[in-house]
Amino acid sequence: MAGASLLALIDDIATLLDDVALMTKVAAKKTAGVLGDDLALNAQQIAGVRADRELPVVWAVAKGSLVNKAILVPMALLISAFLPWAIVPLLMVGGLYLCFEGAEKLAHRFLHKATEDKDAAHQQNELQKLTDPNIDLAALEKEKITGAIRTDFVLSTEIIVIALGTVAGKAMSTQIAVLIGIALLITAGVYGLVAAIVKLDDLGLYLHRQGSAMAQVTGKALLRAAPLLMKFLTIAGTVAMFMVGGGILGHGLPVVHHLAESFAGAAGFLFSSLLDIVVGLVAGALALAGMQVAQRLRGH
Repeated sequence: MAGASLLALIDDIATLLDDVALMTKVAAKKTAGVLGDDLALNAQQIAGVRADRELPVVWAVAKGSLVNKAILVPMALLISAFLPWAIVPLLMVGGLYLCFEGAEKLAHRFLHKATEDKDAAHQQNELQKLTDPNIDLAALEKEKITGAIRTDFVLSTEIIVIALGTVAGKAMSTQIAVLIGIALLITAGVYGLVAAIVKLDDLGLYLHRQGSAMAQVTGKALLRAAPLLMKFLTIAGTVAMFMVGGGILGHGLPVVHHLAESFAGAAGFLFSSLLDIVVGLVAGALALAGMQVAQRLRGH
């Protein structure tokens, strides 16, 4: 009898772990839209820090990110336990915010040339601070860490809300395991990649200075790839925002949801992805337009 009970317990644990692994994988896919933006934003935030301080700054921001998630995960679990009806509205708000942020990035890129020039000047000013003897580099570093952690809190909120929507209705043990797993996995993945990205140009410079022709070619390629990688992450993150945000909103619209399910196989996946992007673009444009009108009314 004891042996049968032990086998039953092991089977239950295996089932739970399998369920947690599956839910974590699904949640990770749905939060992909935030990850590209998270990578690009954090790598940009650390720009302007001395090369020998880049990794310590990344580590400080990563610890701050863990603190953010240590606050957000219990809050999400409390909502799931006591206000389960609020999960869908929060999820829809999170999806709409992703679409709005994506639309704002596009508008910033294509409609506001003066703002773009101002940002470029700001980045140049940040780099010049490193050579200014009157600038307190420790205070500048602390300011950048604080700003990056603040940005991370917003992005982490989106990630946790999306992950919570994925496990809504599951057992509380599964919800706890998935949310903690997502929090740790994403923090390690994002800041590990951020560390690699910010040191990519240093690696390229090191290889470029070596005597080997192969090392010099590789170093030159890395130096050229570093800024292109940042641009790619920004573009991919924006597209993923529309895809994930539009997908979340589309599931709440019966017509869109049924239309997405009308195709099967690879064609169905492609059509569903394009439909999510279109829904995200439309929702983001409407949200951005509404925000602009509200700001103008507020200004008057």
